[in-house]
Amino acid sequence: QLQASGGGLVQAGGSLRLSCAASGRTLSSYAVSWFRQAPGKERDFVATISQSGGIRHAADSVKGRFTISRDNAKNTVYLQMNSPKPEDMAVYYCAAARKTGDTPSAYDYWGQGTLVTVSS
Repeated sequence: QLQASGGGLVQAGGSLRLSCAASGRTLSSYAVSWFRQAPGKERDFVATISQSGGIRHAADSVKGRFTISRDNAKNTVYLQMNSPKPEDMAVYYCAAARKTGDTPSAYDYWGQGTLVTVSS
């Protein structure tokens, strides 16, 4: 089970940190990604991190503002959101797979989603 948390209301230009915690599963065995879905839109890739943390990629739309990281000792992956914009508003999902990637269909396990609202 993956549990995403940390969403809420944030002002544009502020910061927010999302967490993805695993229970009943060792998250260090999996690459983990964050995706987001705005109302009426498809689920889009945000960022991915490999099992060791040595490989990280972010979507161009968030590069330089959002940072993915992980703490395998805490079985948790984070998404640090700096300088969010109104267009970043969405439900954010974490997902786990055996390798990194930006395609939702490649992911076996999903968290329930956490809503991020950005006020301008």
